[in-house]
Amino acid sequence: MLESKQILEIAVKGADDKRAEDIIAMDVSKVSLLADYFLICHGNSDKQVMAIADSIIEAAHKANVEIKRVEGRENGKWVLIDLSEVIVHVFYHEEREFYNLEKLWKDAPLVDVSSMVE
Repeated sequence: MLESKQILEIAVKGADDKRAEDIIAMDVSKVSLLADYFLICHGNSDKQVMAIADSIIEAAHKANVEIKRVEGRENGKWVLIDLSEVIVHVFYHEEREFYNLEKLWKDAPLVDVSSMVE
């Protein structure tokens, strides 16, 4: 069984493979019962948002990470991928600015993902 930080790295690499923008991870383990980490990133078109989400899902499958659910694939504005301990939010740029999850969860410390990306 993979640890949550390993699942986070799989998701980060999946996002980075499709050139997701402004990839950030937040350690929400102390402020939320939902997950250990939130991963937030965005694409600049609905096609890119879908490609990023598909890449993350494919990376999770390859690593045998359970995907609990995926929401929002039909519109490409905000795709949520529930990987149990890691919740991934792939936004269209304007949607990310509007919902501003980083501000909403500002009590959660950021996780340095620079070593996880190419």
